[in-house]
Formats: sequence, C-alpha cells, structure tokens
Amino acid sequence: MIAKQGFIRYNGQNKSFLGEKCIMNYDCLIVDDEEALSLSTLEYFNMFSMKAYWAANKKECFDFLSAHKTSLILLDINLGESSGFEICKKLRETTDIPILFISARTSDDDILMALNIGGDDYIEKPYSLSVLLAKVKAVLKRTNSNTSNTENFGDFTLDFDLQKLKKKDEVIRLKAMEFKLLACLVAHKNQTVTKNELFTKVWGDAVTGDGTLNVHIRRLREKIEKDPNNPEFIKTVWGIGYIFEME
Repeated sequence: MIAKQGFIRYNGQNKSFLGEKCIMNYDCLIVDDEEALSLSTLEYFNMFSMKAYWAANKKECFDFLSAHKTSLILLDINLGESSGFEICKKLRETTDIPILFISARTSDDDILMALNIGGDDYIEKPYSLSVLLAKVKAVLKRTNSNTSNTENFGDFTLDFDLQKLKKKDEVIRLKAMEFKLLACLVAHKNQTVTKNELFTKVWGDAVTGDGTLNVHIRRLREKIEKDPNNPEFIKTVWGIGYIFEME
C-alpha cells in the first residue's frame, strides 16, 4: 500500500526516507495534490518500468529534489497554499529539467503562462494514462540521450547509476557500504554531513557507531586520496561529521 502520509511514495511501497540510499534517480516526479489521480498515474507508470515518485505539495517536492534526482516533472498548477507556477519559476533558476504541466485549467492565459515561465508542455486533465506515458517517454528519450549521472573529482569519476568509481580508465573496487558512503558525501559536496545523517542515510540505522564510520572513511581515503593523512577530498569537521570538498 502506498503511504498517505509523509512523502516517500513510489513503487507501490511505503518506505522511510532515511532508510533509502543517499541519492536515487527517478524517471518522473509527479507534483499534484489530487491523491487518487496521482496514485493511479504513479502505479500505471511503475507497471511500465517508469520509476515514478509522488509529492503532494511544494514542500514535499523540494524535500525530494534536495536528496534525489528526477529526469522529468509532471506539475499541477493548483497545489493548495502554493502553485505550480511558483514552483516552476523557482526550479528554472537552477535547472532546465523538463517540466510538463498537468491541470484542469484550460484557459489560454494559463497555458501561455505555463509555457512562458519555462514549462515544456501543457497537458489537460482528465488525461489518458497511456497518452501521458507516451508523452513522458518521448520527452525522456530526447533528453536522456545526452545526460550522464556522474560526478568528476580529481582523476576520478563516480557513476551513481552503475555504482562504480573509476580513476581514469581503471575501476576502483569499492564495497557496497563504501560506495554508498562516498555517493552520499559526493551528492552533498561542499556541505557538512553530520555523523547522524551518515548513519541513517547510508546504514539506515541511527545507532551505528563512530567506529564503523571511521573505518569506512579511512578505507575510502586510502583509495582516493594521494595522502590519506592529509586528505584533499574527504575532510573531517571535528565533532560534527565530514565534508567532501570539490571545486
């Protein structure tokens, strides 16, 4: 059953946000306060291997985007105390991710506003799930051909999708928890990540001890730092946690 409270709603399961990987990638983010329609769309998309996620309001939308990635956003206009127009304007300050408006509002003024502020398409409700899915797939096919979910630092390339770390053409072997820890730090580059955040986001366990974390940090430093005792990337913020520094 999909959760009716909180904002982790995907793949027909109710999962804890803190128990997930530090960064996940989705095909589609649905931002709509119509629960029944949103759940139907979510479940239909997942049936066809379209990894989708539902956020019911502005806060849930930006909470999701602060921790995960999506290739496309389906955005309603009327969202209770906020509006899809407001969200679109805010997103366009930092990203060119495709945004498809979905709304029961059909006036020319609304459609022109949506397109003029950065929307890529305008789809009227009620919509056909099969037609909507086809439109989403067409947009993803155009945009994903030139995208890569990787991060480069020094001589290294971290591939979030393949869960691999390369140094030039050499694959650096990482254990599962080492990769999750590195991915979490890199995803929050130039930001201090507290120990408790790492315990919950990487291990899914708020009671993981400092010793376990310290061992994994040391192993990562041995694999990516020129001088593990004087790290360039993974730096300790004493008494708080760690920061992954990148230019």
